Amino acid sequence: MVGCASFSKVWSLLRIFVMINWTRFHYTAAGNMNTEEEVREIERVDRQDSEEMNYEHEESKRISPWTKQITIRGLVASLLIGSIYSVILMKLNLTTGLSPNLNVSAALLAFIFIRSWTKLLQKAGFVSRPFTRQENTVIQTCAVACYSISVGGGFGSYLLGLNRKTYEQAGVDTEGNSPGSIKEPGIGWMIGFLFVSCFVGLLALVPLRKIMIIDYKLSYPSGTATAVLINGFHTPKGDKIAKKQVHGFLKFFSLSFVWAFFQWFYAGGDTCGFVQFPTFGLKAWKNSFYFDFSMTYIGAGMICSHLVNLSLLLGAVLSWGVMWPLIGGLKGEWFPATLPESSMKSLNGYKVFISIALILGDGLYNFLKVLFFTARSIHTRVKVKNLNTFPDDQKHHQVDLQRNELFIRENIPIWLACAGYTIFSIISIILIPLMFPELKWYYVVVAYILAPTLSFCNAYGAGLTDMNMAYNYGKVALFVLAAMSGQENGVVAGLIGCGLIKSIVYISSDLMQDFKTGHLTLTSPRSMLVSQAIGTAIGCVVAPLTFFLFYKAFDVGNPDGEYKAPYALIYRNMAILGVQGFSALPQHCLQLCYGFFAFAIAANLMRDFSPKNMGKWVPLPMAMAVPFLVGAYFAIDMCVGSLIVFAWHRLKGKKAGLMVPAVASGLICGDGLWLLPSSVLALFKVRPPICMNFSATT
Repeated sequence: MVGCASFSKVWSLLRIFVMINWTRFHYTAAGNMNTEEEVREIERVDRQDSEEMNYEHEESKRISPWTKQITIRGLVASLLIGSIYSVILMKLNLTTGLSPNLNVSAALLAFIFIRSWTKLLQKAGFVSRPFTRQENTVIQTCAVACYSISVGGGFGSYLLGLNRKTYEQAGVDTEGNSPGSIKEPGIGWMIGFLFVSCFVGLLALVPLRKIMIIDYKLSYPSGTATAVLINGFHTPKGDKIAKKQVHGFLKFFSLSFVWAFFQWFYAGGDTCGFVQFPTFGLKAWKNSFYFDFSMTYIGAGMICSHLVNLSLLLGAVLSWGVMWPLIGGLKGEWFPATLPESSMKSLNGYKVFISIALILGDGLYNFLKVLFFTARSIHTRVKVKNLNTFPDDQKHHQVDLQRNELFIRENIPIWLACAGYTIFSIISIILIPLMFPELKWYYVVVAYILAPTLSFCNAYGAGLTDMNMAYNYGKVALFVLAAMSGQENGVVAGLIGCGLIKSIVYISSDLMQDFKTGHLTLTSPRSMLVSQAIGTAIGCVVAPLTFFLFYKAFDVGNPDGEYKAPYALIYRNMAILGVQGFSALPQHCLQLCYGFFAFAIAANLMRDFSPKNMGKWVPLPMAMAVPFLVGAYFAIDMCVGSLIVFAWHRLKGKKAGLMVPAVASGLICGDGLWLLPSSVLALFKVRPPICMNFSATT
C-alpha cells in the first residue's frame, strides 16, 4: 500500500521550514536583497526564534502533571477526529489503497476543535482551562492511533481477502484457493481480532524509548514535523498563523461538503454523476481516463509529493493506456477468449500479478536498504562513544536538557512493559488459533518472540528514513506461513499471520514517532502511552463499524464499481502464490512479472545512485503499481492537486506554504464528512433522484 508516509520526508521538511525558518529561507534564496537588508532580516528572525525559545522555556515551568494532560474534552475531540478520519481513510482503503500521512492535519484539527470550544465557553461566560501544547499533542496522538486502525487493520487487504467475493475473483478452480479459506466479515470477530493483535505492539518497544529518542537522537521526520506545528501554534506568532489556517480550513471544508452534497443528486445509477464525467472523451473514459471531481483525491494530491502523483500518472498511462489494450487484443492467443475478464487466467490476472511484481520489487529493495542503513548506523554508534558530536548553541542545549529531563523523569517501568507484553501475547496465542484454526499456535508463539526484534529494526529505520516498512515485514510472513501451512490452510494462515506481524511492527513504530513528538513538545511519555492505548481501543471499535458502514451500503469488492478494494485481491493472490508457486500465473505473465520486478529494483537504484537533480525524477514503482489494478481516474485527480500546489507556490509562495495543509485538510474532511449521510441514505435504500450519464451520439 502506498501510504504517503513513505514519502513524507519532503513534506515534513516543508512544514519545518514553514513554521520555523521560512522567512530566512525565502529571502536568502531570492538573492534580491543587499547585505544590510539580509543582516537585518536574519537578526529579526533570530529575535523571533529567541522569543519562541524563551516562551517555551517559561512554559516548561508550568507543565501540568501527566494525568492532567489527558482531559475529557481532549478525548471527545480525539473521538471526533479519529472517527472522521477513519471514514476518510476507509474510503481510500477500499477504493485505491492509498493512505496519505494525516498526522499534521490531525494536529491542526485538534487545535481548531479545542480553540473553538474554549471561545464558545468564554462567550457563554464560562472559564475553561488553558489549552496547552501538551493537550494538543495528546489529542493528536489519540486521534492518530484511532484512525490508524482503519489504515492498518486489514479491512482493505488481508482481512477482506478472506471473504467469498475475493475468493471467487481469485478463481474458484485455482489450485491453493481452497473453499475452506473463506471467512465472511463480521463485527464481532473483527473487533476481537483487533483487540488481541493491536495491543501487543504498544508495549514492544517501550523499554527502548530512551535509547531511540535521546541516546540515538533519531529524527523521526513525521513526528518532528508534527511537533514543530504544535509548538508553532502555541506561541504568540503561531496563534496568528493558526487563525489564518483555521479560516482556510473552514472555508474549503464547507465548499467540499456542499460540492459532495450537490454531486449526490446526479448519481442515481452505476455509471451516473460527475464521478463518471468523460473529461477526455468516451474512449478515454472506457479506459478509466477521466477527472471524477473528487475533493478527497485532490486534497490527498496536495499533501503527497509531486513525485508520488506523477508516478501514479505514469503507471496509469503505461497500464491502461498501453499494456491492457495490447494484452486485451491478444485474447484467444495468450488466454482463452471464453474466460470472463475478471478471471485470474484472463486479463485480470496480468493486472493483479504485475502489480504484485512492482510492489514486491519496490518493497524488497527498500526493506534491504533500510536494514542496511539501520545496521550501519548501529555499528557506527557502537564505535563512537560521544554521540553528541554536533553541540547546539547554549539556548538550544538548555531546551534539549529540559526535554530530556522530562522524558526521563516521567518513567514507564520496564517491568510493566514486559509484563504487559507477555500477558497480551499469551492472550493472543490462546485466542488467535481459536478464531483461525488454520494458523497453529506455535506459529503465533514464534511471531511474538521475533516481534520485538522486527519492531526495533522497523522503528529504527523509520527514525532514519521516515519509512514505515511494516507491510513488507507482513508480506514476508505471508509468504513464509502460506508455504509452510500447505494448500488447505495456507491462504488463511498467510493472511492472518501477515496481519499479526504487520500490526505489531506498525503500531510500535507509530508509538515511537509519537514519543518523538511528545519529547519535542514537553509532553509526558506516560500521557502519550495512555492516549495511544485509548486511541487504539477506540479504533478497534470505530474501524470495524466504519468498515461495515461501507460494506453494507456499497458494493465493496466489485471490480467494476467504485469500491474495488484492490489490495484484498492482491493479498489473497500473494497467499495463493506462496502456496502454489508460479503455476498460478496466466500465460507469459511470469516473464512480464520478472521484467517489472527488475524495473522496480533498477528504478530504486537509479534514484539512490544517480545525481540528485536526476534521481529526484525517477518514478516510484510502488506508486506506479496502484493504477495498474484500480484505474487512471484517481491519478488524474491527485495530479490536479499537485498542479494546484505548484501554481500556488509560484504565485504566492509564502502564503501557499502556510495554507496548503489547511486547504487540503478542508477538502478531504468536507468530502469525507458527506460519506456519513450518503452511507446512511444508501442503507435505507434512498437513491439519488437523477442519473446523469453520457453516451455517444448515433
